[in-house]
Amino acid sequence: MPLGLIGKKLGHTRVYDADGVMTPVTVVLVGPNRVLQVKTQAGKDGYNAVQLGFDDQKEQRVTKPLLGHIKKHNGVAVKRIKEFRNFTKDVKPGEVVGAELFAAGDFVDAIGVTKGRGYEGVVGRHGFGGGDATHGAKGWHRRSGAIGQRLFPGTVMRGMRMPGHMGQVRRTAQNLQVIQVREADNLLLIKGSFPGSEGDYVIIRESKKRPKGWKPAVAATTTKKKGAVKAAGKK
Repeated sequence: MPLGLIGKKLGHTRVYDADGVMTPVTVVLVGPNRVLQVKTQAGKDGYNAVQLGFDDQKEQRVTKPLLGHIKKHNGVAVKRIKEFRNFTKDVKPGEVVGAELFAAGDFVDAIGVTKGRGYEGVVGRHGFGGGDATHGAKGWHRRSGAIGQRLFPGTVMRGMRMPGHMGQVRRTAQNLQVIQVREADNLLLIKGSFPGSEGDYVIIRESKKRPKGWKPAVAATTTKKKGAVKAAGKK
C-alpha cells in the first residue's frame, strides 16, 4: 500500500470543467493525518510502514494502552489509526500529511463499510424470484423453497444463500479518478461514488492497478502500404 490516507466521507456534488462537462464526485476530507509512528525493516519491527492518525479525540476517551502508545511517539489522541505498509513518502513522527499526497488525474482505491440494511429475506438480499403469486400458492410468495435433501447427504449444503443480515461489510471500490485536490481544505473530489454513508470513515489509497504515472495502453494499429491497398482494391 504505497500511499494512503484516512478520511471522512462528507457527501456528493458535481463539478464542471472548462468545457462545461459535468462530473459527479464524492467529497472526502483527508486531513490532517498525523504521523504517529514510522516502522523500518532495519529496526525491531522488521518491515517498512507508517502509522497515521485522523480526527483528534479527547484523551479521556482513548484507552490507556492506546494513549500510552501515542504518547510514546509524541503524538496526540485521535479517533482512527491506520497502518500503511511501504509508504513511498518519507515522513517522520509528528509530521502532518493530507490532500497534497495526491494530484488531479491520479487513480485511487476507496475502502469503506457499506450501509447496513438490517435483516433481509432472500428476495431482497439475493434477488430470488420467490414463489408463485397465485395458483394455490399460500405463504410462499417470497420464500426460497427447499434448502435440504432427503437421505443423502441429509443436511443443508454449505454456502446456501438464505435470509440474514445485509450490508455493513468492508468493500473496496477500485480505480476511481481524483478530479480535484483542494489542499487548503484537505479535500479530495473523487469521481463517482463508493461504499459508505455520509460521515463514515474511509481509506483512500493509491490505486494498486493504476498507480501514479499510469497511462492507458494504446492499441497497436497496423498501417497498410499504399501498394497493398491498391492491390486489394483491384481484386
